[in-house]
Amino acid sequence: MAKLILKGIVGAALLAVGPFLIAGRWDLPFVWAILVIYVGFLLLSWFLVFRKDPDLLRERQHSGPGAKQWDRTWLAVYSLILLGTLVLALLDVGRLHWSDTVPLWLQLTGLAGFTLALSFTGWAIGVNTFFSEVVRIQTDRGHHVITAGPYRFVRHPGYLGNLVAWPCMALATGSWWALLPAGVIVLLYILRTAMEDRTLREELSGYAEYAQRTRYRLIPGLW
Repeated sequence: MAKLILKGIVGAALLAVGPFLIAGRWDLPFVWAILVIYVGFLLLSWFLVFRKDPDLLRERQHSGPGAKQWDRTWLAVYSLILLGTLVLALLDVGRLHWSDTVPLWLQLTGLAGFTLALSFTGWAIGVNTFFSEVVRIQTDRGHHVITAGPYRFVRHPGYLGNLVAWPCMALATGSWWALLPAGVIVLLYILRTAMEDRTLREELSGYAEYAQRTRYRLIPGLW
């Protein structure tokens, strides 16, 4: 417990100080708003989900065996591009001012979209005890198909939330340039969705039947 608390303190300090060291200034209200919303999302996840489902917390911290190697590669690429999105946005609006001309109304729209997208992802995590950080069939945890909550509408609602959240975050910071790597993240999530969906169809009992009932992977009426 002490180690977990220490990690939380260090993480909070980095979230509070790191972005502004990159940006070189503190008077960035939208960056503060993004940080508050994201930290709030983490805290709510802890109190509303992980305290009630410690098995899911352990899975997300240290996933069990069977993770797909292609997904480990995906996670590494995704992490680098997400970090690049954040750094580019902060440098743009803080130091370099390459494209920090996003109008206020669009920044506010991005902030609202970021909040709603995280909430949607949180809903998916809350109803899916198998919401691992990696793609794997969790036979050690009695893995079965989840059909409740947002899984009634699309098969990968958590990914839908994330692929909306990061472009919205880029807009909310006020950087047009940050939309470019954020767009790559969208493409990465589409790729991961396709590959995970195929894995689940082939390896998870009952998923093929679920896919016939819930037709769309990410966007109702489209795909």
